[in-house]
Amino acid sequence: MASSVISGIGSGVDTVAIVKALVDAEKAPKQKQINALTAATSTTLSAVGSVQSALEAYRTALAAMNKPENYTGLAGSSSKESVAKMTVSAGASTGNYELHVDNLATSSKISSKVYTDGPSSVLNNGAEPSSLIIEQSGKTHTVNILAGATLQETRDAINSQLSFTGISANLLTDSNGSRLILSSTVTGKGTDLVVKGDSGLEDGTTVVTTPQNASYTIDKISMESSTNTIAAAVSGVSIQLLGPGDSTISVVSSDESLKTSVKGFVDAYNVLMTTINATTKITTAADGTTSGGGLTGDASVRSLVSSIRNELVAPSGAGSMKTLSEFGISTNQKTGLLEFDDKKWAKAVVDNGSSLAGIMTGKEGLISRMSKATEIFALSKTGVFATRSAALGQTLEDLTTQQATLESRMTSLTESLTKKYTAMDSLVAKLKATSSSIMTTLNALNKTNSD
Repeated sequence: MASSVISGIGSGVDTVAIVKALVDAEKAPKQKQINALTAATSTTLSAVGSVQSALEAYRTALAAMNKPENYTGLAGSSSKESVAKMTVSAGASTGNYELHVDNLATSSKISSKVYTDGPSSVLNNGAEPSSLIIEQSGKTHTVNILAGATLQETRDAINSQLSFTGISANLLTDSNGSRLILSSTVTGKGTDLVVKGDSGLEDGTTVVTTPQNASYTIDKISMESSTNTIAAAVSGVSIQLLGPGDSTISVVSSDESLKTSVKGFVDAYNVLMTTINATTKITTAADGTTSGGGLTGDASVRSLVSSIRNELVAPSGAGSMKTLSEFGISTNQKTGLLEFDDKKWAKAVVDNGSSLAGIMTGKEGLISRMSKATEIFALSKTGVFATRSAALGQTLEDLTTQQATLESRMTSLTESLTKKYTAMDSLVAKLKATSSSIMTTLNALNKTNSD
C-alpha cells in the first residue's frame, strides 16, 4: 500500500510531518488553556443556572405560603361539593353550618332581533359610523360601528372594544337567520344590559336571562348575594355556591392541616438546599483523587446559604414560641436540610399552634424575611447570579474568539513553514543535481586518463 505521507522530493525528508509537529507544538499550550477554561466556565455556568432556577422556584413557593390563613390550624369542608365549596381564612373559628341554596346569582343576557341574511347581514347601511350604547349598573359603554359593518363585524367590534368590561357578544344562527346575543360576567339584581344608540341593535331586543341575586339560607336564616362567592356571611369562611341543594359546611381544628402548611415550607427549603449541595459537593474518586462541583467554595453561594440560615434561626411573632426549632424543625448539620421531629411537633402544637402564623407570616415573619434576604441574589437582571451568568457567558464568547484567533494563527504558521521547507527541499534538489553533474564529469575524466 502506498504511503499517504508525501516526503520532500529533493531531500527525502517528510517535510509535512515536520511542519505538523512544529505547528502542534506551538498550538498545544494555548489550546490546553482554552480547553481547560472552556470546560471550567461551562461547568460553573451550568451550576449557576441550576441554583438560579432553584432559587426562583423557592421564592415563588414562599410567596404562595405567606398567608395567615395557611397557619390557622383549621380546615373547612362541605358535605356536598356540588352545592358549595369553602375555604378557611384568618378569623375563622370552629363550627358547623347548615346551608341551603335556592338559586345561584345570574347575569344579564339579551338578544337582538333576527337578521335574515345571517352573520353577513349589513347592520349599518349608512355612509357614516354609528354608535352602539350599552348601559349596565349606571355605567355606559360605547362601541363604534363602522359604515357597512356586518353582524359578524359588529360582534367582533363589541368583543374587542369592551373586553375589559365583562360584556361579550356572540351569534346564534338557525334557518331563520342570526341573532346577536349580549352577555355579561357581572351577576346580581340590577345589572341588566340595556342597548341604546343608533346602530339598529336597539330595536327589537328581547331579554334572554334576567339577572338575579343568589338566594340561600345559613342555619335557616335567609340571605342574598349579588355573586356566587360569599366572603362575609361566616367570619373567616369563603363559600362558593355551585348549585341548588343542601350541604353542611364545617370548620374544624386540624393539626394535620397546620403541619401540611409548615411542611410545605420545609420541602421548598430542602429542594433549594439539595440543589446547592449538588453544585458545591466534593467527590472522591476510586483512586483517592477529589474533584469539586461547579460552585465548590464559591463565595456567592456561601453568602446565600448564610443569609437563609440566619433568617431561619431568627425569632419572630408575638406567641410564646418564636422559632421553628421549638416545633421540632431543625437543620441536619451534615446535609444542611431541615428535618421534622414528629414527636416534638405534636407536643408543641397542642398549646402553641397559634404561634405559627406569627412566626411564618406578616412583614416581619420568616417568609417575608427569607424573601427579602434572597432578593439580591434572585433579581432577573441585576441579581448576584444573573450578573454572574452574564459574565460567564461573556467569558465563553471570549474563549470562542480566542479559539478562532488561534486557528487562524496556526493556519498562517502552517503556510509559512510549508513555504520554508518547500524552498529548502528545492535547494537540496538543486545541490543534489549539481553534485551528480560534477561526479559524472569526474568519472568521465578518470576514464579518459585510464585510456
